[in-house]
Order: sequence, then C-alpha cells, then structure tokens
Amino acid sequence: MRKKKAAAATAIIMSSVYVAGCGLLPEEKKEKIDPPQSVTYTDSLAEEQKSAEQNKNAVMTELYLIDKNGYVVSQTMPLSNTKSMAKQALEHLVAGGPVSNMLPNGFRAVLPAGTQVKSVDVQNGTATVDFSPEFNEYQKEDEARIAQAITWTLTQFDSIDRVSIQVNGHPLKAMPVGKMPLPAKGLTRQAGINLESASVADMTNTRPLTVYYMAQQGEGYYYVPVTKRISNSEKDDVSAVVKELAEGPEAGSGLVTEFLPEAELVERPVVKNGRVTLNFNEAILGSLENKMVSDHVLKLLALSLTEGKNIESLAIQVGGSSKIVTEKGEPLSSSVTRPEFVNPSGL
Repeated sequence: MRKKKAAAATAIIMSSVYVAGCGLLPEEKKEKIDPPQSVTYTDSLAEEQKSAEQNKNAVMTELYLIDKNGYVVSQTMPLSNTKSMAKQALEHLVAGGPVSNMLPNGFRAVLPAGTQVKSVDVQNGTATVDFSPEFNEYQKEDEARIAQAITWTLTQFDSIDRVSIQVNGHPLKAMPVGKMPLPAKGLTRQAGINLESASVADMTNTRPLTVYYMAQQGEGYYYVPVTKRISNSEKDDVSAVVKELAEGPEAGSGLVTEFLPEAELVERPVVKNGRVTLNFNEAILGSLENKMVSDHVLKLLALSLTEGKNIESLAIQVGGSSKIVTEKGEPLSSSVTRPEFVNPSGL
C-alpha cells in the first residue's frame, strides 16, 4: 500500500536504460538519484552544523510540478515544519512563489502567479481548498495538470483522501477555463495522473492503472507516474503492472524504462499479508552472470505496485530462486519497499 509520508528504499543509476522505440542508450556515467541524506558537502564544520539544524525543522514534502515533457511529477523537497503543512505545500505550487528558488532544472510550478491559498479545511478525509481569483488565470492546456497536481500533493497527507476546490468561497463544479468537470465528492488519486488513453478504443470496458517510468535530467533520472487504461479482461492488477512496465512508455513520450520487453512473470503473483511474491524469467536481470537486478527496475516495481491499496512490499525471485543481488553486489532484501522519498530534491 502507498504509505503517506513513509517507507524506504535506495536507488542508484545503472549504466544502460531502455528507451521506448529506440533500443539501448550508450553506456555513460550516471549519478545517484537518491543521495544519502546524511552526507552534506560543505566547506566548514560550522556550515555542516547550520545545515543539520535547518534539517531538524524541515519536513520532506512531495510537490507535484510540471516537467519539461509536460508531465505532473513529484519533487520531494524540505519545507518548514508548520501546523499547516497542506496549505504550505499548495503555496509552493504557485508560479513566482516560494518554490521559485527550489525548482529543479526543467520544472515549473503549476498554479498561476499571484494565486493565494486562502484556506485548506480538512473534514472527514476531504480537503476543501479555497483559492483567490488569480487561480482562474491559467492556460487551458494546464487544466488537467493543475487538478492532478493539487490532488496528488494534498493526498500525500494522512488526513486527506479527496480534494474539493473553491474560488473566493464558491465551490467549483468544473474547472474555470476549459470547464473540465469536477466530481461532486471531490478529486481523488483514483482519477489518475498523466493520463494515457490514446490507444484505448472502448473506454467503458477499461479501468485505470498507474505505473512509473523514468525521465532523464542531466546525467540522472527521475520517476514519472502514468495512468493507463487497461482492459477489464485483465483480472490481476499485479500482472498488469508488470506487463505495462515491460511494454514501456509510448514512443516519443520522453520517458524511458530499464525493463526489457522480454521480462515477464513465470507464474501468477502471490499476495499475502501485504507482500507480493514475483517470480520472473531471467530477462529481469541486469547481469545474468552476477544474478543482479537493476536498482531502477526495483524502484519502478516498488513505486508502481505500492501505489494501490493492497501491497506494502515485494519479494523478487528469478526462476524460483531468491539468490539475487543488487547493483552493489549485496543480497537483495526479501522485502523490497516503496522509496521513502520520490525524486528527492534540495537534500
């Protein structure tokens, strides 16, 4: 299960990434996506102490921003520990606001400049957000992105499951520019994010499924959630996730994966007490000789499978064997869990 504000894992960049429609990228030097939080590169002990003191008063918070490809993507940043974390998080989605000096290269804020978050009232799992009229001044092409960014940013918090939007105290039944309808009971993650449905002929006989791919940023990569529509004839969501990861993102999407198309489960996945056992063929391995699984592959699996309600951890096997190692050459844990921070920035 996707745990709000909790979980743990590490990821290190591998030397080759499979690109949809383009084969393998040439080998190149990569940097770590998740630098250890305990390491701070400073010129003096005083700076280290100051940084440590600041981190004590910070809470790592997911801010859903828009990347260079137009995807809504979480960037986890340290924000001040306040009594109104939800309101503060939304204020960091405003263009020209406090997030300006924190934005990673290629990312932009989602809410129009000048937008004020007048209030965030949480009752029985629903966050009612009241924005100032500047909220209405966005570009039409950003409409769905704004709704998704607000929803996914707020639902990271334990007390929030759905979101209702107001402008100057007036509830919105539809978004103000493109008139995208808003559910009467509020927006939830079940509506999806970065929706991909171009290849779906019959929407009525499908259901949403969110998986994670990667996008390149300099020499590193970050993780992007994409909601696809899968046929209702696919009875098992776990198998469907693995299938979508192996098929990879759409060509020309700007997204990549380390899954090879040949990677597949050799038997039906078993879910017990929140833990799913996945038995793959050898195509899941980044190195056949060393029986090594890429850290990216592990992270894509963990992010995708724990996004739902039933799975908290993964056990990975290859041909029925659990004798697998990580990229560091260490034995793979019997329980792979969701990363504590998705796309950490500003650590």
